[in-house]
Amino acid sequence: MSVIIAGTVRVPPANLERFKPHMREMLAASRAEDGCLEYSYAEDVAEPGLVRVYEMWRDQACLDAHFQTPHMATWRSHWPEFKVSDRRLRLYEVSLERPL
Repeated sequence: MSVIIAGTVRVPPANLERFKPHMREMLAASRAEDGCLEYSYAEDVAEPGLVRVYEMWRDQACLDAHFQTPHMATWRSHWPEFKVSDRRLRLYEVSLERPL
């Protein structure tokens, strides 16, 4: 069963441009992990500083391994400096996938 992580985090708009290189590093490292099917961030066009998060993992074990990676620790270590806040992520277990 694959798992999806979806939700949002906030970064003060004044900090977002300086934070983007760290976002790109996290994307590249996460996308290279075994079991990562999709990993993306998107800035909301209607709400400056609202970043939408979307991840898809082959299974829970791959997601658990992701949380233990050095790049995850590095990623989280940058949050205080850039004032990342209001983390609202949800995990969805997917038992069926089909095209629309």
